[in-house]
Amino acid sequence: MLNVTGVLKRLVLGRAKRSEELGGTLLPKRLALPIFASDPLSSVAYATQEILLVLTLGGLAYLHFTPWIAAAVVALMTVVVLSYRQVVHAYPSGGGSYEVASTNLGASAGLVVAASLLVDYVMTVAVSVASGVDNIISAMPSLAEHRVLMALCFVALLTAMNLRGVRESGRLFATPTYLFIGGVLIMVGTGLFRYLLGDAPVAESAAYGIEPEHGDANLVGLAMVMLVLRAFSSGCTALTGVEAISNGVPAFRKPKSKNAASTMAAMGIIAITMFVGVTTLAIVAKVHIVEDACRLTGLAGDCSSHTQRTVIAQLAASVFGGSNSVGFYFIQAATALVLILAANTAFNGFPLLASILAQHRYLPRQMHSRGDRLAFSNGILALAIVAGLLLWAYEANVTSLIHLYILGVFTSFTLSQAGMVRHWNRELVTESDPAARRRHHVTRVVNATGALITGLVLVIVLATKFTQGAWLAVLAAILLWLMMRGIRRHYDATAAELAVTDPRAELAPPSRVLAIVLVSTLHKPTLRALSYARAFRPHQLEALTVSVDREASTHLEEQWQNLDTDVPLKVIDSPYREITRPVVDYVRNIRRESPRDVVAVFIPEYVVGHWWENLLHNQSALWLKSRLLFTPGVMVTSVPWQLTSSARADHPAARAPGSVRRGEPVTPRTPHTHRR
Repeated sequence: MLNVTGVLKRLVLGRAKRSEELGGTLLPKRLALPIFASDPLSSVAYATQEILLVLTLGGLAYLHFTPWIAAAVVALMTVVVLSYRQVVHAYPSGGGSYEVASTNLGASAGLVVAASLLVDYVMTVAVSVASGVDNIISAMPSLAEHRVLMALCFVALLTAMNLRGVRESGRLFATPTYLFIGGVLIMVGTGLFRYLLGDAPVAESAAYGIEPEHGDANLVGLAMVMLVLRAFSSGCTALTGVEAISNGVPAFRKPKSKNAASTMAAMGIIAITMFVGVTTLAIVAKVHIVEDACRLTGLAGDCSSHTQRTVIAQLAASVFGGSNSVGFYFIQAATALVLILAANTAFNGFPLLASILAQHRYLPRQMHSRGDRLAFSNGILALAIVAGLLLWAYEANVTSLIHLYILGVFTSFTLSQAGMVRHWNRELVTESDPAARRRHHVTRVVNATGALITGLVLVIVLATKFTQGAWLAVLAAILLWLMMRGIRRHYDATAAELAVTDPRAELAPPSRVLAIVLVSTLHKPTLRALSYARAFRPHQLEALTVSVDREASTHLEEQWQNLDTDVPLKVIDSPYREITRPVVDYVRNIRRESPRDVVAVFIPEYVVGHWWENLLHNQSALWLKSRLLFTPGVMVTSVPWQLTSSARADHPAARAPGSVRRGEPVTPRTPHTHRR
């Protein structure tokens, strides 16, 4: 079975890479763009739709706010991109917002950013995959009942590709991303050109009216302002993933900072162009879209069974001549692919950030380990599992998931830009060159503007989305923040406890070494353990058995006497047929009587060649070790005995630890010694 697992692993991941090959995995700009920027680039497929969905709560009366809201989103994106270009140059080590906030605002602020980003990366995967599945269903409505299964399969596919390594996933994802960019620009260009010629495309929903939600018609004053602000906060999903490039600077080819900044600028220009184009075309084509199809007036048939196409699908159908045209299917295929692949931004950003946090002892150290393909495999798997659970729990519904989105990213935007202001303040104190000081003043203004605007957006998002589900994202970030603080305290306490303060005292030998060999039956494994214990030349050596069957114990004592050894056999009665507790109590009593002595316990163990054979043997040795390891001053030594089956495995991956190849001499393996 293990052999089959190894073959499957090789097929999915490819050959393992040496650590020296890490330089070969660095990315040129043409691959870095689709890897780190696919999320903000693909968000144009749903950012405009989210604005329209909110505005149509009041019917058609408030759609005239769409261009103004889009303009505000564009202005915000411009400021954020310019701000993060400064982050890339100032902090090229890859910490991004987390490093900026930690360095300039303190560790607690840095952890707030980290927790917010980790939650947001999970939401990026869930929302992107769910939105991609929505676009597939727009082209093939019959697949609607398989929505959740499709979403989970796509997450599994993304996980497998990212486990193969960043560069390999970039090659796979580059083509769909560039096809999507080209397809959207062609669609927008064609649609607007037709508009200029007087043949404006008309969306399939343009003929429908919209019945306002109860209480949302004829809004005035504060109520209308709140509706517009809510639409703006929903449109800000276009900014998700912008910070991923600043987290992934180490993955770029040299010069890293310059290439990362250029990639971020290209991402900003392309994303803004596509977002403006799609929004303008949606206004021209008069797209009408609502959360509940039954609010559409003039709809023929049963409204509950009506499947609304996404905004991007309606635009493609209106521009290219219907839902059966080649252009429509091309746009839908490219959109679905890029939305699903947009999750790749999180699959790269999350493991990198988790690795940095693990290096700083805020997450388990395993998050900092690279897998066979030099990717941060544990971070990739953790992200996939949590995102998959979210998709399953929310039935891959974009409308439900979107409320949990973007809160984290604006928290990181605000704190990182505030941190950059403090960074430039410190730089200005030491900088004497007039030209450099002028540059610092300009960049400080950019970062201060970014902090102010993103802070305002954060307040708006909290106010408009908190009761609709964003509270769950806030709660998750708080729990994650507390967990990371707890992990850091544990690692700090462990390091302090293990620190050497007096080497002479630590190197002082124990007064005596008392060795105990556990015996159940007099057989070859027992004799091997006994001879191995003798080799240590302890001050005192004895054998220990637990009597759960008086007749068997008597027989063992007779065999021991016939063995003619100078090692005494100690028999402990166990009227309740327990084995672990009497042994542990006996060892602890020795420690209490002789606290300066060390007790070495030798446990004979079977080594089998097949996993199922473990089920046929008593697991008392495992329980004994797990209990004894918690006893101070006790060393536990496993003395293995390889059964014949352990030597029959042909491949190293299929053999149990300590087994040998067929044809090799059967020699005892050096036992593992567990210290406490």
